[in-house]
Amino acid sequence: MSDNVKATNITWHEATVGREDREKLHGHRAACLWFTGLPSSGKSTIALEVENLLHAQGCHTIVLDGDNIRHGLNKNLGFSPEDRAENIRRIGEVANLFVEGGTIVMTAFISPYREDRDMARALVPEGRFFEIHVDCALDICEERDPKGLYKKARAGEIKDFTGIDAPYEAPKNPEIVIDTGALSLEESAQRVIDALKESGILP
Repeated sequence: MSDNVKATNITWHEATVGREDREKLHGHRAACLWFTGLPSSGKSTIALEVENLLHAQGCHTIVLDGDNIRHGLNKNLGFSPEDRAENIRRIGEVANLFVEGGTIVMTAFISPYREDRDMARALVPEGRFFEIHVDCALDICEERDPKGLYKKARAGEIKDFTGIDAPYEAPKNPEIVIDTGALSLEESAQRVIDALKESGILP
């Protein structure tokens, strides 16, 4: 879907206010925190907690949640491999716009395929993309199952469900790994904050 280019007679307009100018105004560097993991692993919960901590420090932030995005921007996409790829392509482009705006943007998407996550990484300036593997055993994710989706998938009511009848390709070299079966929410979020400080995103 992403190769279907229909726009013609268009010109790229360079901005006169750049990312560095916005970062100076905000008092921190911009970054994309890409949370990936199985359904119910804790991606959205951790992303929101990280945002709370960053907001308390006066940082400019936004969370792009997988379910929320599918209510609007990506509501015309399903869960086939092709639609999943387009889902991630679009959100990668949006995330990069926020990075260029000097914002720390958090994306909470299953994003099951490495190729799609690598594509999103390539859009963001080097050193500003943090792949965060929210690593949680399948049985724990199923035990949590706050939306009842695993139960429906096991019953055949949902097709192409990641972890059941659709694959999840875990990151090979993520910047951060969070084992939500072992760490508390507070510990998980603090691990992200610590990584941002160590990398110079936060002062």
